[in-house]
Amino acid sequence: MNRTIRRAATGLTGLTMALTLAACGGGDSLESEGDNGGGGGEQSSGDSLTIGGANFTEATIMAELYARILADAGYSTTVTTVDSREIYEPELESGGIDIVPEYAATLAEFLNAKVNGADAEPVASPDVEETVTALRELAEPLGLTVLDAGEAADQNAFAVTEEFAAEHDLTTLSDLGESGLPIRLAAGDECAERPFCQPGLEETYGIDITEIDPRGVGTVQAKQAVADGQDDMVLTTTTDATLEDFGLVLLEDDRNLQLADNLLPVLNSETAGDEQIAETLNRLTETLTTDDLIELNRQVDAERRTAGDVAADYLEEQGLLGS
Repeated sequence: MNRTIRRAATGLTGLTMALTLAACGGGDSLESEGDNGGGGGEQSSGDSLTIGGANFTEATIMAELYARILADAGYSTTVTTVDSREIYEPELESGGIDIVPEYAATLAEFLNAKVNGADAEPVASPDVEETVTALRELAEPLGLTVLDAGEAADQNAFAVTEEFAAEHDLTTLSDLGESGLPIRLAAGDECAERPFCQPGLEETYGIDITEIDPRGVGTVQAKQAVADGQDDMVLTTTTDATLEDFGLVLLEDDRNLQLADNLLPVLNSETAGDEQIAETLNRLTETLTTDDLIELNRQVDAERRTAGDVAADYLEEQGLLGS
C-alpha cells in the first residue's frame, strides 16, 4: 500500500485532460512584473519555469513553495497541477513542465514499471539513500535530474485513538502485534492485497487483521469510524494534519515496513539544469521537515488558507527569501 494509492494509481483515464493552470493564491500566474510573488529577486528575462505536480493539498503547497523560492531567485514561474502522475511525468520528460516536487519511492516504482514493465522487481526500499540512487538510475536516461531528498517524508501510516493506545500501552506497530488484539482496519479496498498494508502488517508485525472496512485512505469517513469505535485502526499518512481533530495518534513503523517516500525535486535536465535552480531548491529541501508539512497541510485543509499564502509565509518565516 504505497503512496501510489492516492497519487499514481488513477490510471490513464485523464490523459486527454488539458493541464489545469493554478497559480499562487489561486488564479494569478507568478509570471508577472514586479516581485514575482516572492519578494526580493530580480526577474531573469527568458528564465521561465513551469512547476507541476499532482492536484492534492500537499503537492499543491510544494509546487507553490518551489515557484515562490525560485521567483525570489529571479525566475519567472508558473504552477500547473494535474490529476495524476501518468499525465505530468511525460510532460516533465518533454520539457512541457520543468520541475516537479516528488516522492522518492513512489516515483522510483513508477519509473521502474514504465522502463522495466509492471512485473519488474521493486527498486525502492525503506532506505532513502538506496531509493534515491535507484531513482536516479531510472530517471537520468529519461532526461531527468533528481536532486537530494530531505527529511520531510509522506508515507503510509496507521493510527488508533488516543484512548485505545493508552488502554493497551501502544506506541509502535510492534506493540500492537505483541498485544494480540484483533484489529478491524479502515483502509482502501486494495489493502488486503497490498504488501505495505494488511499482508505487511501481518507478516512484519504479526498484527491480527480481522477485517478491512473499505472507507478509503485517510478519509474523513475512515477516521470518524475509528473515532466512533466502529473500526480499531485507520490507514492514513505521516503528514495527515487532522488526526488530532479525531483524537487519533500514529503508531510508529518501528520495523520500517513502509518505503522511503521522502520529498525531493525532480527537474528536466535540459530546461531546468541551471546550477542556481538546484542550489535554490536544495535550501528549501534542507529546511523542510515532516512536521512542517503537517502544519502547512493543516493551514490549508483546516484553516482554509490558500496554498500560495501558506507557502509565502513559510518561506518568509524560515528566512528563505531575499538571500
